[in-house]
Amino acid sequence: MDFCASPRARPPALRVAVVGGGIAGPALAIFLKHNGYDPVVYERTSRACEAGLCLGLQPNGLRVLAKVPGLLAHVGGWPVDAYGFYSVLPEDAGVLAELDQPRQLRLAQGLGPVGIRRTDLQRRLFAFARGLGVKVRYGCKLEALEQREDSVVLKFDNGLEEEASFVVGCDGLHSNTRSCLFGEQPADFTGLTQCGGFSPIPDPLRGKGMTMSLYGNGVHLVAVQVDEDTMGWAVTQREAEAKETWRAAEDEIVAELMESQFSTWDFCGGELVRSGTHITKYGLYDRPTLETWHQGRVVLIGDAAHPTSPHLGQGANQAFEDIDLLIGLLEKYNPCAQAPSTPTLETVFTELEAVRIPRTAKLVQLARAQGEIRVTQGVEACKARNDAYREKFRRKQLGKARLES
Repeated sequence: MDFCASPRARPPALRVAVVGGGIAGPALAIFLKHNGYDPVVYERTSRACEAGLCLGLQPNGLRVLAKVPGLLAHVGGWPVDAYGFYSVLPEDAGVLAELDQPRQLRLAQGLGPVGIRRTDLQRRLFAFARGLGVKVRYGCKLEALEQREDSVVLKFDNGLEEEASFVVGCDGLHSNTRSCLFGEQPADFTGLTQCGGFSPIPDPLRGKGMTMSLYGNGVHLVAVQVDEDTMGWAVTQREAEAKETWRAAEDEIVAELMESQFSTWDFCGGELVRSGTHITKYGLYDRPTLETWHQGRVVLIGDAAHPTSPHLGQGANQAFEDIDLLIGLLEKYNPCAQAPSTPTLETVFTELEAVRIPRTAKLVQLARAQGEIRVTQGVEACKARNDAYREKFRRKQLGKARLES
């Protein structure tokens, strides 16, 4: 453990390189700055990225954000009050369940899930970080890392070289930090794609704060409210690989979507598809579990360490859990935010991995399995899936009734 030379003296803020400006990067920078470090965020794109659709922030992630005064309120998001599960299978159409679990959770614990545009979350995190004095450098694609006894030199494709005490790679699925540490490792295509966009809230759903799932034959639609008037949605199906460029979908893809079976679905699914804007299409990927997330003074977190398909809604939330534990371990072993020795960082990173690798590996597997269930193919198999959901939700309702009695 590294100790302060004097309990009253704090050395100049220590530079920490945060590679990646998606969601985990600015969030980590906020926590580092709040704890006395001098983080610098290096982002490969030339400006804030407009990638992604929307996501759900769950209580486990929100509890982390709440630890920095004012951050949770600044991030915002639209409260989810209800979950709706519906079958659009013609041979077995109907309501599988409608639950007010999110609202009850918020009433009981003070925190419940919220829906938010990914771009809004990213923008608000960066605004908060800049308000704390965090520096952000765009157009910096990491090419190499040179580890020294007490620092790391980062080399970028624009010729910039920077030195930091330690480095945290938060640069997502196609992490350059990960490649620098462990070599090129192609991501695993899950066999599923998503196509989605944003739509005005259909009248029957207004005022409900609804997150809903529609289950068809080999296809699934999820939709979440992201503001007073808008829902974000995505259709998952089994298709050939589609790279996640995050550019607007070509006219041919949009036309095909508007003429597809999805555009005729009940339970407002068809209306969402037909009125969709900002349509994008992308493949879903994850990666095999790493045995370690670090080498020397460099560590990975978030999607750089454990990218996952989105079917559990835990991508950003697990990155926040990584940040929470990392900061807690830095406080434990480097309480004055002074220059940590390599053995100290080794202890921090090893303890981080011991807790987080098993948890994230399990969730990556569960997310992939949930994706397979959602796109179950064949009428009889889909009926069996629907019956399993009905029974699962019936038991939940019975359990709730017993608690309330």
